[in-house]
Amino acid sequence: MKIRNPKSRFDINVNKSHKVLDVGGGHNPHPRANVVVDKFTDTNYHRSGDIKVLKNQKFINADGEHLPFADKEFDYVICCHVLEHVEDPKQFLSELFRVGKRGYLETPSLLGENLFARHSHKWILHEYKDVLYLVDKVKMGFVYGYDMGELIQDYLPKHSIGFKITERTHPNMFSIRIEWEDNFDYVIEPEDPEIRKYFTQKWKEEWGDEFFPPRSLRKELSASISAFWDIIKSVIKSKGFKKGS
Repeated sequence: MKIRNPKSRFDINVNKSHKVLDVGGGHNPHPRANVVVDKFTDTNYHRSGDIKVLKNQKFINADGEHLPFADKEFDYVICCHVLEHVEDPKQFLSELFRVGKRGYLETPSLLGENLFARHSHKWILHEYKDVLYLVDKVKMGFVYGYDMGELIQDYLPKHSIGFKITERTHPNMFSIRIEWEDNFDYVIEPEDPEIRKYFTQKWKEEWGDEFFPPRSLRKELSASISAFWDIIKSVIKSKGFKKGS
């Protein structure tokens, strides 16, 4: 079942004793993972850089649709920005659920894919009422527009405090983040027109109220202050400052 929508891939419930698998860690493996799996070792078509393996991590070249592990071998499975690439999402997800007791999945959101779409992404995804929906981009006639990937994913996160605050106050705006136990509900190629409309129709104002519910001024200020403080902490951490130094 779905547990919650974490704020980031680091906002997960993993204990120090847990055995953790990262499926498709690629150029940015999760530092908490003990084992990292990746399918493609000779091309970066599906990622933004060469494969990276951190200290004390074991790397295995394997297909996520056929993982070489026993049932429930891992306490936790992490999978970030991989599902949108796979050929058979049903088989891929069944493998995540098979080898892991719990886990974390992250993919581009409907908005994220439209803002910085990639040709390597086979699926466009949307979460609605705790169900993850996947639609084949080619079959739906997805139209690639102006590529804003460098702006949204690289420039603004580095140079705009306002953008960083938006990322933190609306963490699921550009990405879908699901923490799960055993499994979660999903539908591939939904036929329900009430679901398909989110993939094919022009965005409507009432959808904003549904997916990004308005908050009181007090809650907005609280979220913004919390986000600003988190940014300060991340900057201090990135510069290597330590308490008392």
